[in-house]
Amino acid sequence: MAVKVLVPTPLQKLTQDQATLECEGNSIAELIESLEHSFPGIKARLCDEQGQLRRFINFYVNSEDIRFLEGQNTPLTPGDEVSIVPAVAGG
Repeated sequence: MAVKVLVPTPLQKLTQDQATLECEGNSIAELIESLEHSFPGIKARLCDEQGQLRRFINFYVNSEDIRFLEGQNTPLTPGDEVSIVPAVAGG
């Protein structure tokens, strides 16, 4: 069983207009590599030049912010749901 990935609207042009994907990966880092393999160019939108997650992109695993877990090393298990959420600024 794969991990379910919820893709935000701004990134759906890179996923062939798919809002929900099934991907493989034992961690967030592996999941990003899997996404890049299936949808070339998406990693550049999620990670900076050093391969670190961009500050304005938030990842949640089963509604838990990975910044409070293990970041890119957060483990994933089959059936997990990963949400990619762009940060919203305003005032």
